[in-house]
Amino acid sequence: MPGLAAPLIAWYRDAARDLPWRREGFGAWGTLVSEFMLQQTPVNRVIPHLEAWLERWPTPSDLAASPPAEAVTRWANLGYPRRALWLHRAAVEIRDRHDGVVPRDVDALLALTGIGDYTARAVAVFAYGDRHPVVDTNTRRVLARAVEGRAQPGPPHRRDLERMDAELPADIAEAAIVNAAAMELGAIICTARSPKCDACPLAAQCAWRAAGYPASEDRRRKQATYEGSDRQARGAVLKTLREAAPTPVPLFAVLPDWPDATQRDRAIDSLISDGLVEAEDDLLHLPR
Repeated sequence: MPGLAAPLIAWYRDAARDLPWRREGFGAWGTLVSEFMLQQTPVNRVIPHLEAWLERWPTPSDLAASPPAEAVTRWANLGYPRRALWLHRAAVEIRDRHDGVVPRDVDALLALTGIGDYTARAVAVFAYGDRHPVVDTNTRRVLARAVEGRAQPGPPHRRDLERMDAELPADIAEAAIVNAAAMELGAIICTARSPKCDACPLAAQCAWRAAGYPASEDRRRKQATYEGSDRQARGAVLKTLREAAPTPVPLFAVLPDWPDATQRDRAIDSLISDGLVEAEDDLLHLPR
């Protein structure tokens, strides 16, 4: 068994958080929805939205039959609302191309709107039990420290999949556990800024610890400040339209008191460009 696998498996069986998408029978659709929601959004914010979403749309075909505006509205305050549109489009594609069943094949998953390397492999591994390397930001940090002796990982690269694959056991079930355990370890122990090295199951073999915790360049993209940002303006526009839906809102009535009118207009234009807002005769509404 590869070097990291045994301690990760033993630790995960005792320490894994009880999360909905890890429960028996959660299903491929639930896994796919959870992965869309978890992108750049904390777990505690996702869980109530996920449960409500799956109650409203228990299958891809159920979501595909609803207007995109309802998906954007239900996305509420999860952030990055384009994900709601992408998830709706993916549901339509699943209905039309795959008879309403989330595909198992990684290439078929990658062909769906909004799905990249991580999400495609996460669905194939965690929902269908196949053997693939699954690499997210947390996994990359664990590999950088434990294997490469660096404080922070470099930019994402296709080699990340090869590095993770080298740590996976041949056994399919154990490989899935190692994938989940590496992500969990990065999320709650091997964190970016305050790692709990004394509680880490990989402490005895961690190359970064053995080297004395050398600093390395942090090349992670910095999150822009939300307050006063275009993201905040976009969110405020969408909130106005969600609250008014299905009634369109006159353009002049959208954030008339916003402190920066140029920023407000830029936010509206970008939302229209992204397909999150539609404009007709100086009226704005969510996509239909």
